[in-house]
Amino acid sequence: MTRGSSPRLALLGGTPLRTDSWPQWPARGPEEEQAVVAALRDGDWGGFPLPNERSAAFAAAFAERHDCEHALCVANGTVSLEVALQAMGVEPGAEVIVPAYTFEATASAALFAGCVPVFADIDPETWCIDVEAAAALVTERTQAIVPVHLAMTIADLDAIGSLAGKHGLAVLEDCAHAHGARWRGRGVGSWGDAGSFSFQTSKLMTAGEGGIVTTSDEAILDRLHALVNCGRQRPGAAEPAAVIGHNYRMTDLQAAILEVQLRRLDEQHLVRGRNASRLRAAIEDIAGLANLRIDDRVTTQAIYQFVFRFDSGAFAGMDRDVFVAALESEGVPADGRFYESLPVSELLRPDPSRYPAWSAALAAPPAADCPNAERAAYQESVWLPHQLLLGTRADVDDIVEALLKVQRGAEDLAGLESAEVERLRQARSAR
Repeated sequence: MTRGSSPRLALLGGTPLRTDSWPQWPARGPEEEQAVVAALRDGDWGGFPLPNERSAAFAAAFAERHDCEHALCVANGTVSLEVALQAMGVEPGAEVIVPAYTFEATASAALFAGCVPVFADIDPETWCIDVEAAAALVTERTQAIVPVHLAMTIADLDAIGSLAGKHGLAVLEDCAHAHGARWRGRGVGSWGDAGSFSFQTSKLMTAGEGGIVTTSDEAILDRLHALVNCGRQRPGAAEPAAVIGHNYRMTDLQAAILEVQLRRLDEQHLVRGRNASRLRAAIEDIAGLANLRIDDRVTTQAIYQFVFRFDSGAFAGMDRDVFVAALESEGVPADGRFYESLPVSELLRPDPSRYPAWSAALAAPPAADCPNAERAAYQESVWLPHQLLLGTRADVDDIVEALLKVQRGAEDLAGLESAEVERLRQARSAR
């Protein structure tokens, strides 16, 4: 904490509550360096032949960690969704149900696979897909559902499994935030037909970029290999896949880093979990802030971002984005519009001429009334990056004190608009 910090909000010219640095991310040490040097020296850097030695070893360890028979490394966590949908047999033109509150890649992957993303609203308490809302969207064209395990919660995999079984839907778990998480004692990514994970820089495990698909279905694995490896068949494939594939292979330099990152994961979960419990308890006592509900069936929680709900009514009517700016000015990294509501997202405006299935859907667009997603995206959500929880109890206490400081100064920020807030932030950074 900054000693002698003033009661005046930093955004308005006061002293920030904290100027100390936070735990670094990506977490790294001599183990990653040694792994990369070893890979560098042996000269076998690429992803061909697929899978290469290190990526094969890492994929096997990752699959075992998540209770799956197989895993295949790929270039990133967007193409992992795309090729998984194709490998699961979801046909071009089919409808794929996705939650309205998630990163755009969950929906754009369906478009890349030639499908139509259909947006289901979210559960207002967990911000994962509302299974009842999803059920109402099923038509004769629906072939798949993509539940997203969001931030620090897990979608209701029992209810999703029941829905999928009733209608014969394929299930692709989007686990980009959920490395190592477990539902009723079993790893995420093993409940659906396939699971998709990302290793982008901010994720709980990272090699800068990268992704992986998990499955226990041999036929899906055969098709994945062909799709990822330029159409080449997996040696010994039980079901040859005649496809025009991509080069979506991961390099062995990335896999070398990820083998070390996987070994770090359990200890990091313990540290984040302890600090998250302390932060959740404190938030319960702050008027206007509320925790997301963590289902009792979550037996191992993964915390990609610590997310909570903001109610402007307890903060003198302050806009959520102003609250986030004030919190950041006090030295606590935060985000508000981390994700948008996909039906109105500025990043998801596909050109119908490039996506024929989408063009056809626009003639009779599926329902996209998602008030819970819009409220989360534009009014309620506050996201804190996971590395803030890799520190000490004192770090958590700084977060709490910053929240309270902003609340005490709420009257001074009431009525401010985003343009004025940006001017104040620029003035602070110029000092």
